[in-house]
Amino acid sequence: MMERMSGPAQPYPILPGSDVEESKIAMRQAVRAAREMRSDRLRGEAAQAVAEVVAQIPEVAAARCVASYAARPAEVGTAPLLDLLAARGTRVLLPVLGAGLSREWAEYAGQEDLAVRAPGRPPEPSGPSMPPEVLAEADVVLAPALAVDTRGVRLGQGGGWYDRALEYVRPGVKTFALVYPEEIYDASEHPLPVEEHDVRVSGVATPLGWRELG
Repeated sequence: MMERMSGPAQPYPILPGSDVEESKIAMRQAVRAAREMRSDRLRGEAAQAVAEVVAQIPEVAAARCVASYAARPAEVGTAPLLDLLAARGTRVLLPVLGAGLSREWAEYAGQEDLAVRAPGRPPEPSGPSMPPEVLAEADVVLAPALAVDTRGVRLGQGGGWYDRALEYVRPGVKTFALVYPEEIYDASEHPLPVEEHDVRVSGVATPLGWRELG
């Protein structure tokens, strides 16, 4: 089954002539509000489903090293996915926000090892931090997103962390955004706001399926 795209239930609070940054802020607020409506049960079901979907992506199935993320409560859950990858023997890298939100990484060592190190930050591993260049060792990257459109434009949380981090991905390595089904937008109808520095993703995965973009 493939995911839904632009429809009447999707938030799209972008007005003609709006400033790009204003449009991004409005989109983030709308998507976050919609995400908060999900129950814990639905979030848990989605996390399990997206793990099964992502595991079938050929690049993920063949990867020796995957860069992923430990999800915050409202994000598409990744706990089952991280455990599935680890059980396969895949090396998993997770973001670590060092001083000044530096782009560091550490290896996943199980759910019990993850902890929120500072308010508002995602859970992080306790192991040694590695420099941003270690991302070049990843064979595929799984990135969080609030929304993505069919051009591969990704709407992030607003800090630009992933746009800067993805500069270290090896040429040819694919990046997949993880979102809920209604957070995929048809760029011909509802394009997401984009700036020159925004790094596009190669594909998208939801609890309903995955596809390449662009």
